[in-house]
Amino acid sequence: MPEPEISSPKRDQLMATAWRLFYRDGFRAVGIDLILAEAGVAKMTLYNHFASKEELIVALLEKRDRELRASMVATVEAAGKSPTKRLLAVFDWLERWFGSPDFNGCVFIRALSEYPEATHAIHRTAWNHKVAVKEMLAQLGAAAGAANPTGLAETLSLLIDGAIVAAHGTRETGSARSARVTTAALLKLATA
Repeated sequence: MPEPEISSPKRDQLMATAWRLFYRDGFRAVGIDLILAEAGVAKMTLYNHFASKEELIVALLEKRDRELRASMVATVEAAGKSPTKRLLAVFDWLERWFGSPDFNGCVFIRALSEYPEATHAIHRTAWNHKVAVKEMLAQLGAAAGAANPTGLAETLSLLIDGAIVAAHGTRETGSARSARVTTAALLKLATA
C-alpha cells in the first residue's frame, strides 16, 4: 500500500511547476535544476518529498491519472442511465479535453515513449492508466450489452489513443467526433 502524500505549499508548487514543464517539454528534456528554479524551491525540498526525478514523475502521473479518470467518470455519470449514452459520453469528454487551451497530447503516451522499458516504474505507471481506462470501457461496454466487452474495450482504447494523437497533431477536435461515430457503429455490431 503506497504511503499517503504529505501535502505542503512547497510540494504543491514543485509538483505544479514540474507538471507544467514536463507536459510542455517532455520528461527527459526537463532537468531538476530547471524545475527547482521555476518553482522557486530548494533542492532539499525536492528530496524531502521525492527520492529522485523518476519518483516525482511517477507521483505526477498517478495524480494526473486520478484527475483524468474522475473527470471522465463524472461525464459518464452526467450522461444519464442509458448505457449507450454513457459509453459515448467518453468521446464527448475527449472532445472537450481536445478543445481545452492547455491540451498538449497524452502525458501517458509520452511517458510510454520516453521510458519504453516495460519494467521501468514510469512506464508501468503510465501503462496502469491505460489499463484502468480500458477496464472502464469494458464495464461500460458490458452494461451496453456487448457480447465481448473486453474485445470492444481493446478496440476503443486503440481508437481513443489514435484520436488523441490526431488531436495533438492537428490541434483540432474532429478526431473525437469521428471516434464517437465509429464507437456507435461498433457498439451496434457488438450488441447484435
